[in-house]
Amino acid sequence: MRAPDPARTAFLKAQPFAHRGLHGDGRVENSRAAFVAAITAGYGIECDVQVSRDGEAFVFHDADLDRLTAHSGPLATRDAQALDTILLSGTNETIPTLYQLLSRTLGRVPVLIEVKTPTRDYVPLCRAVARELDGYRGPVAIMSFHPGVVRWFRRNAPAIVRGLVVTEQDRHGAWADRLRTLALWRAQPDFLAYDIRSLPSPFAARARARGLPVLTWTVRDAAAERIAFAHADEVIFEGAHR
Repeated sequence: MRAPDPARTAFLKAQPFAHRGLHGDGRVENSRAAFVAAITAGYGIECDVQVSRDGEAFVFHDADLDRLTAHSGPLATRDAQALDTILLSGTNETIPTLYQLLSRTLGRVPVLIEVKTPTRDYVPLCRAVARELDGYRGPVAIMSFHPGVVRWFRRNAPAIVRGLVVTEQDRHGAWADRLRTLALWRAQPDFLAYDIRSLPSPFAARARARGLPVLTWTVRDAAAERIAFAHADEVIFEGAHR
């Protein structure tokens, strides 16, 4: 596969990315407060998106509401109006929409959007994300574990920088390497977002040698950071070690 134009992906290597925003110290992951803290500190923002029943992109990591709210069940079974009333646990904040995040960021720092795929039908969420990014002027990229998502953006919104998220945990050997190669060929990403637990990796090293930037997640301490900067181009981090 052809390497991306370095100018297209340069923003990915310009600063660390705060994983789900700069959360902690009372700030909940993927919350407005976490995003404001990241912007104030000058870090890029990494976030996750799920789709509501009526096709709006919400910034939320889990498929279910249980862990981070007082509600339960899949986010995807609620419409946007209902989700707009749900508070994040321990806060007075509701679940932000992608539109609200981008409106708050306004290009001041780069944004990495992980497109989650709790069901096989990822197209509604892809469409919702592409709709919100249409006309957005700041540095932004999407990424996903699912090569079909990355391929959808390559075909339908090629101007958006796109990445493939990769882990080698519990996926070892020649067969797993062939599956990763197939996913890479199918997705044709502009960058990889690699599990820090899987570095160093011959697969990641080969991609990087071909000109594909490699980010790595989730870096939580100085030891992981040393591995990251030996084998990747930038970090997606949590914690205060930065």
